[in-house]
Amino acid sequence: MPELLLVILTGYLFGSIPTAIIAGKLLKGIDIREYGSGNAGATNVFRVLGWRAGVGVLLIDMLKGFIPVFWLTLLIYQGEWLVYYQIASAAAAIAGHIWTVFAGFRGGKGVGTSAGVFLALAPMPLGIALACFIIIVALTKYVSLGSILSALIFLLVMLAQRFIFEQYVPDVLIIMALLIVILIWYAHRENIKRLLKGNENKLSFKKKTGNTQ
Repeated sequence: MPELLLVILTGYLFGSIPTAIIAGKLLKGIDIREYGSGNAGATNVFRVLGWRAGVGVLLIDMLKGFIPVFWLTLLIYQGEWLVYYQIASAAAAIAGHIWTVFAGFRGGKGVGTSAGVFLALAPMPLGIALACFIIIVALTKYVSLGSILSALIFLLVMLAQRFIFEQYVPDVLIIMALLIVILIWYAHRENIKRLLKGNENKLSFKKKTGNTQ
């Protein structure tokens, strides 16, 4: 039990690192949550601070999920329940990103950190989902649409692995993937409303420092 608590705590603290907020402070002296969409995530950094900052924040957000699941959990626990400990760490890291203790529990939407988590746990489905994300965003310029659809595609690929191609995929991993899809869709609920109304913000390569909510 102490090991599990330590795994959860380290995962949460890693996930809680407010990458987008730090980038805003360092690069422009602003609180990124007061600009663009108001979200403390890589997409808003991309929109407000430019693509270089956005890519940097995205990569670090992915590491926030990958490092605790792939490396730190193994340092803490190496028993037969390892996959469950990794999933506990993964859930904690994603929760930390969305509800960061370092910034008033107002973080991002968990997409980048979820990608890092599943890079450690299920790299092949993640690769397919990432390719779909890139195609969707390239065609539509809607990052939110790419995020919610690629999350769903990720789950569908795992289900296909398990039930069509009869590959070994632990039940707990499928359940976690389902919960993450629900969480990502919930975090994007306002984006979904705007998509349905046709007034969702499109991705732009132009820097913006005014509020575009």
